[in-house]
Amino acid sequence: MKRTQAPLSPKRIDLNLLRVFDAVFEDRNLLRAGKRLHLSQSAISHALSRLREALQDELFVRTAKGMEPTARALAMATPLREAVRAIHDTLGVQPFEPATTTRRFVVAANDYVTSVLLTKLARRMGDAAPSSDLVVRPATRLDLAEQIDVGRIDIALGIFADVPGRFQSARLWIQQDVLVFRKGHPLARRKPRTEDLAAFPLLTVSLGGQEEGAVSGYIVERGLARQSEMFDRSALEDALAAAGRRPHYRITVPHSLAVPDLLQGSDMISIVPAPLAQAFLARRDLLAKPLPYAAQHATVRAIWHRRDEHDPAHLWLREQLVELSGVQDLALRA
Repeated sequence: MKRTQAPLSPKRIDLNLLRVFDAVFEDRNLLRAGKRLHLSQSAISHALSRLREALQDELFVRTAKGMEPTARALAMATPLREAVRAIHDTLGVQPFEPATTTRRFVVAANDYVTSVLLTKLARRMGDAAPSSDLVVRPATRLDLAEQIDVGRIDIALGIFADVPGRFQSARLWIQQDVLVFRKGHPLARRKPRTEDLAAFPLLTVSLGGQEEGAVSGYIVERGLARQSEMFDRSALEDALAAAGRRPHYRITVPHSLAVPDLLQGSDMISIVPAPLAQAFLARRDLLAKPLPYAAQHATVRAIWHRRDEHDPAHLWLREQLVELSGVQDLALRA
């Protein structure tokens, strides 16, 4: 008769095994987890085997997408990470040295913020932290709050209406919407009027519409409300409704960097954030003008979990983002 082994007491579990669990949970890959911890893949596999035996659970199942956590692993992840962090804080914070760190930073952002800010961050890291890695995850089509909760994302960048108390945030810049269209467009020769936004078809950027649960321009996930539109749709529709008109949304795309090419050879106009418009103007085949109606200013923020508030590496990353974002103009400068 086969003898069933009793689970080990938590007192006998090596703390290093928990560090391996945390790395595999975040990376979903044994090789990457080993790189993070400076261990071979076989050492990671051996550590996982010991932990599986101790906890009497598979913890991770190998799939085509990587090492997927079991229900037990999902339940363990956040409490374990917080416990390990508390132990490290109690024993003393290790200094962070950008020049020698091999830390991998994971940031969630859309293509607009990536183009405007994260390209600068990549250059800064190349100079100051050449052995570190930067991974950019899409800020759309994933549950940002859950990803931050379980530690798979260090920082999320974007526009948020509500930020739960378990998260911290920092302002990066304030922006307003402007009109963008091709050179040679009829509006190039005069000041745009509100009715022009009904007369000309619109090219808009949507990061997730009502079919994905968006309400009043925001998608709410676990208490975190993130912007689903690249512009203030309500302000546009209210302004046109007051004039008895309605907008014609001819093309809606999920990627802002497709806007310049789509505007070429067309009388479409687009409403985009002023910093993005400034980047478009470098092409020299587009023009930008202020909106003919009042729209809300929007604040682009960085958000992160409170458990990372005092982590030296995390603090360094936040400092770089705030410094590189600078103070953006509220309005487009001609």
